[in-house]
Amino acid sequence: MMEQYHALKEQAEGCLLFYRMGDFFELFFDDAKRAAAILDIALTARGKDSGEPVPMCGVPVHAAEGYLARLIKAGCRVAIAEQVETPEEAKRRGGYKALVKRDIVRFVTAGTLTEEALLEPRRANMLAAICDVRGTVGLASCDISTGRMVLESCLPGDIPSALARIGASEIIFPDSMDPPGDNAIKRPKGDFGSDDGERRLKQLHAVKTLDAFGDFSREMLAAGGGLVAYLDHVGRGNLPLLLPPELRAGEAQLAMDEATRASLEILTSQQGGRAGSLVAAIDRCVTGAGARQLAEDLAAPLCDQAAISRRLELVEYIYGDPLLRADLRDVLRALPDISRALGRVVAGRGSPRDLGQIRDGLAEARRIKDFLSGKPDQPPLLLSLLPAMGGHGALVDLMQRALVAAPPTERSQGGFIAEGFDAALDELREVSGNARRAIAALEARYRDETGITALKIKHNGVLGYFIEVPAKHADALMAPDSGFTHRQTMAGAVRFNSLTLHEEAGRITEAGGRALAAEEAHFEELIEQVASVREAIATTATALARLDVAAGQAERAAEGSWCKPAIRDDNAITITGGRHPVVESALSATGDRFVANDCTLKNADRLWLIGGPNMGGKSTFLRQNALIVLLAQAGGFVPAERAEIGLVDRLFSRVGASDNLAKGRSTFMVEMVETAAILAQASERSFVILDEVGRGTSTYDGLALAWAVVEAVHETNRCRCLFATHYHELARLAETCDSLSLHHVRAREWKGDLVLLHELAEGPADRSYGLAVARLAGIPKPVVSRAKSVLAKLEKGREETGGLAAGLGDLPLFASVIAEDENDEETTFLSRLQELDIDALSPREALDLLYQLKRDAESTKL
Repeated sequence: MMEQYHALKEQAEGCLLFYRMGDFFELFFDDAKRAAAILDIALTARGKDSGEPVPMCGVPVHAAEGYLARLIKAGCRVAIAEQVETPEEAKRRGGYKALVKRDIVRFVTAGTLTEEALLEPRRANMLAAICDVRGTVGLASCDISTGRMVLESCLPGDIPSALARIGASEIIFPDSMDPPGDNAIKRPKGDFGSDDGERRLKQLHAVKTLDAFGDFSREMLAAGGGLVAYLDHVGRGNLPLLLPPELRAGEAQLAMDEATRASLEILTSQQGGRAGSLVAAIDRCVTGAGARQLAEDLAAPLCDQAAISRRLELVEYIYGDPLLRADLRDVLRALPDISRALGRVVAGRGSPRDLGQIRDGLAEARRIKDFLSGKPDQPPLLLSLLPAMGGHGALVDLMQRALVAAPPTERSQGGFIAEGFDAALDELREVSGNARRAIAALEARYRDETGITALKIKHNGVLGYFIEVPAKHADALMAPDSGFTHRQTMAGAVRFNSLTLHEEAGRITEAGGRALAAEEAHFEELIEQVASVREAIATTATALARLDVAAGQAERAAEGSWCKPAIRDDNAITITGGRHPVVESALSATGDRFVANDCTLKNADRLWLIGGPNMGGKSTFLRQNALIVLLAQAGGFVPAERAEIGLVDRLFSRVGASDNLAKGRSTFMVEMVETAAILAQASERSFVILDEVGRGTSTYDGLALAWAVVEAVHETNRCRCLFATHYHELARLAETCDSLSLHHVRAREWKGDLVLLHELAEGPADRSYGLAVARLAGIPKPVVSRAKSVLAKLEKGREETGGLAAGLGDLPLFASVIAEDENDEETTFLSRLQELDIDALSPREALDLLYQLKRDAESTKL
């Protein structure tokens, strides 16, 4: 057995090996140690290998999916070694001691999951393949749980952005390239030939040419071929559902780099989860497929004005009819996940329940089509979706007749083919049922004949049917003329057989076996019927998902009084009453109100320089406008009173501070790398938000960098930009930059406390409020008081010497914290009293302070 294990382990290519032994998957050696630690299961040892005990652990076959999910989440890959013959077949082949043959039947990896229990319903599970061909990178991506496959190309420098957009769980690449990420799997370069890729795709879809699917480049075909080769490898020759490849043109989507996606928290928050992200704040889809489609829309917004308008018109149509929206969402809510059920069926991992989901989903799709078809003034996108929701009448009718109302997940026990569909099957079931009734009657008869009221006829998988009596009554049945044959003695019971029971059990077994075989044959026929129209079913599932997205967008718009944005082919962005969707949702949960703000970026003022205190809302304002642009170009309503969006080709966000120590980059280095990418790539059609550029280094260096960046954005990139800063000196750029306008977030001080108004106003900020914000944040009073003293000395030095202190005093880092005249001694005296922490003073300190205040008052003539 260990020889067989080691041979299979060599084929496992570094994966954990699940080695089937009866009702368990066993793991040995280092695999066992690693799995036991991850799964928190017992690590044991049995036998010896090379003189040492063999570490091992195991998981039950019936519960393997749950353990697999935890291993995959921990970054493991698993090879499944199943028994490929029965013990009886092994005995016939090699005698009583012959070892049952085992083989790896499948590799389970993060990007190749199809099982319902291993997948998140509202998140796509993407697998990607990349390949460099003559300096251009081909990129193939697919979600094998639904079969959708996309081919595209990009420049080598755009690989991180493209992979961030796809969000692949697993990436494969040829061994001639450098790894593109931590979750990348190296594959032989020979798998990525463009000719072989074209051949594989043609063979997969049974076509002579791929022209009908798109004009694919050599690098796209190479990546697509590598993807198919990998799926063939992990499935051990059993390919999953793969729909005809789609061609994605790079200019058709709004481009965003990895840093921008992380900054805007589109699909995941800074904490790494879905909560707190944009998609969590706007997702009102009632189906998993709709939620996955919405996430894809947000990850890749459109740049095609006509395509965006079609989506918006559908949302507007559903938004404008609340009753239709409510009825439609009720029907959609009952839909099963057709696309993933189809994926399991085609991959050979389907169950009767999956067939039932496809049946019910297609039937509901027809209901939706009939419901919507009679409505007036339907938008073009809806008119194009409706035909895809019908056309499955014959298949639905067949499965409604063939399957029970609620098919089981397991087919090994039968019971999923409906009564009346197959007369021969019904007859076999009748025979089996009669035999069971006969056994029940036989049990009653044996009780009467023996006088043993505790006598029972039972069944298990080893003995089949048997008669069981308590041990104290066994002697009566042991007599040679009793008609009973002893089979097994237990601790408190004895088991027997009889000729009549054996005959009835034989009828049950024969009829049951034939019935199971008949159901299995029907199951395979239904699988073939579904597989033959897989593309049409997938098209229906896609149409339903798109409809769910539109209905969910309309529902979200109705909840928050969002507006339909106007998409224009110019460079202007005009937003009235704009709000941050995530922040507003968080505030509404606590009953607080979000303060809306306007934003108008046109040629005359396409660059806004925004000042004001920390916590005043600058970063929120920057992000909300970027998110409004993103939502609009994704085809949804936006959180604003009115919005006109001039199409954006690339969106950049440099907001927030973080480091990347794994790559040897400090916070400031990350900031500079991201800023450099913006300056190198932003065009006149781009939209850029920049926050506090230069704050991570020395004061003068930071100011100089910020100054130069503003000039570059204004003169060279000439893009639409919101630039938030604390450097008041940058306001002087308004004198030389014609398209720069000054703005600030408003704040006031009231009785020594800072009041943040979160409102945007025109003009430069009057001061920084740095110490007031520090006090608001909870900095201890002695520290704030000491900072005030330092500030006063610096400002005095500026007046007296005009040296370094003068320069420092001019910068916001050392700006005045309260509106006070240093020559106003009364204000200074009152300020000292207000800052006293009386509870922290000892009696002696309080007395000394009182004397000091009296002396100060006398000396200043107060």
